[in-house]
Amino acid sequence: MVMSQDERNQKIVEQKEGGAGDKEFLRTEPLGKLLLRLALPTVAAQLINMLYNIVDRIYIGHIPKIGATALTGVGVCMPLIMIVSAFAALVGYGGAPRASIFMGKQDKASAEKTLGNCFVLQIIISVILTAVLLIWNRDFLMAFGASDNTIEYGVNYMNIYALGTIFVELTLGMNAFITAQGFAKTGMLSVLIGAVANIILDPVFIFGLHMDVRGAALATIISQALSCIWVVSFLCGKKTFLKIKKSNLGLTPKMILPCLALGVATFIMQASESVISVCFNSSLQNYGGDIAVGAMTILTSVMQFAMLPLQGLGQGAQPIISYCYGAGDSKRVRAAFRLLLKASLAYSVLLWILVMLLPGGFAAMFTSDTQLMDYTKTALRIYMGSMFLFGIQMACQMTFNALGKAAESIIVAVMRKFILLIPLIYIMPHILRSNQTIAVYMAEPIADLLAVTFTAVLFSVQFKKTLQTIEHQKQS
Repeated sequence: MVMSQDERNQKIVEQKEGGAGDKEFLRTEPLGKLLLRLALPTVAAQLINMLYNIVDRIYIGHIPKIGATALTGVGVCMPLIMIVSAFAALVGYGGAPRASIFMGKQDKASAEKTLGNCFVLQIIISVILTAVLLIWNRDFLMAFGASDNTIEYGVNYMNIYALGTIFVELTLGMNAFITAQGFAKTGMLSVLIGAVANIILDPVFIFGLHMDVRGAALATIISQALSCIWVVSFLCGKKTFLKIKKSNLGLTPKMILPCLALGVATFIMQASESVISVCFNSSLQNYGGDIAVGAMTILTSVMQFAMLPLQGLGQGAQPIISYCYGAGDSKRVRAAFRLLLKASLAYSVLLWILVMLLPGGFAAMFTSDTQLMDYTKTALRIYMGSMFLFGIQMACQMTFNALGKAAESIIVAVMRKFILLIPLIYIMPHILRSNQTIAVYMAEPIADLLAVTFTAVLFSVQFKKTLQTIEHQKQS
């Protein structure tokens, strides 16, 4: 019997990736072993990806004489950088779960059309974002909390970073489709290539060529370009199960609109970090000045230590949950979620303990300025006060996404960010007038506590209904 080209490619994939070409391994392999195999590379990829901005901040914070001021200036750029990442998530994290569900239904053609549509949309979005950032970045930065002392550092960073927007969009957005197929190690390697390059190039450009913050931005976009080349080459090559094909490079409403609807929740979750960063920075500038804004830059970086690995765990579980949901295997969907919940909660509790015990160690990573370090230690313990519960929030939210539940995903994202956190940023200083700067930081743990409670209740109800629906469909 002669195998077709697709069958031969699947066989190669299976040999290279330990069974990724045969998607039934998502239903048959033991869950613990499978989640470990898929989640470890995705968690590592998230941690490595985090190094892009965090390594920049570490090096920038230690530039002689100007480190603390430059760090604050680049910190004000974070809302814009988060927006760029959020648009990548809108398309990639909306399209990838739908591609997995199509694969679970054995509909490869629709899965590849989803990939092609998302690829084109990422390019269009990149062009628009690049133009917006180049034209209006100074206005945005001033509105986001920059001062006369810090604005030039922010503008110098963003003028260069904006030129690499297309690399960021395609790397982050398309890498989700690699992971969704079960190629977790390849997805990790995609990010590792850029991160290693960034770590090497940062000190060369910042200190060796004396480019300061411009050197950090240049190192970042060169590194993202290398990752982008790897990701696109893989998705066009022979090893992938789903390929980018010319015949699918269009925008079909029936294919792209459901992806965007599903990706809105992740977009809100990430883009709202930008809005919230603006709210925090403007409020902190009002009550505490540049040092409070500088501390917020460090707090945001430490928060990424919590958020990104939790997202990595969710992305590792997503192919399992999505595929088994598409295949109608309710028992495995339930078991996969429970395992994800346990792993996520264990991580969030561990990180919370470390932050409470060693806040100075986290602060020292980003600055050698004694005043800023001492200020940050107190703020960090307050800001991360409810982090031990956040594993529940992320496990539920990522599972909603894996199941294609766009409405529920949007609701929990909007609740935490817009309904709870943003109002609290402005309400708390009026309640705790004795220390209004600390009151601003307190908004985060209060919002987290309320959001986790809401999400847990909503998820328990909707998840039960989803499992019952799968059972009814199997019986009918």
